[in-house]
Amino acid sequence: MSTQQFDDRALAQLLRLCSPMLPVGAFSYSQGLEAAAELGWLSDEASAQRWIGAALTHSVACFEAPIWCRLYRAWQARDAQRAADWNEVFLAGRESAEFRAETLQMGYSLRALLLEDPEFDNGQIAALRAVENPGFPAAFSFACAAWRIPEPEGLLGYLWAWLENQAAAAMKTIPLGQTAGQRLLAALGGVLPSVTETALNMADDELSNCAPSLAIASCRHETQYSRLFRS
Repeated sequence: MSTQQFDDRALAQLLRLCSPMLPVGAFSYSQGLEAAAELGWLSDEASAQRWIGAALTHSVACFEAPIWCRLYRAWQARDAQRAADWNEVFLAGRESAEFRAETLQMGYSLRALLLEDPEFDNGQIAALRAVENPGFPAAFSFACAAWRIPEPEGLLGYLWAWLENQAAAAMKTIPLGQTAGQRLLAALGGVLPSVTETALNMADDELSNCAPSLAIASCRHETQYSRLFRS
């Protein structure tokens, strides 16, 4: 991971960002997983692991994660315009109304929380306010850069929070027991360091978000009659 100093305070702030208690409403979203279960595409621990693993590989790892890195670097350079540009690229890559609404709602909630933090200077606050309609990656990466959480650790924490939320959604939807959920986290959590390393070094022309089944599931969820989640 990073050679940049990662002190205890930065670690505590990262744990705060990754906590299920972070008041951004992440627990209310499944990112199409609920619809996939309704369609019979996943019904047990093995199929849930395949589904979440595929979403990680074909969407998050090669699009969301490297864009997170670009956002972090823009915030670190205090370049609000570059952050805004990459935020727009991410929003344009949301394949459904629910995906877009989810990241905007979570980004709005996290930004509102961060704007109340007295630690940030006027320049940081102005930069955060300058990005209209920040998605969740934009707000999360801003916090990591502002709190001097090193980029690799910040991204790894972001990916872990995503994975944990997907595992929780699978546990509620299929349903899975807690032990099965922990096995899923252990299996897929083990690949997050390599996903992080790849995202840190991915070139702009390598960005890709080709996950047709994920997009179909998300679109189907918009009209699903009975559901627990908002996406």
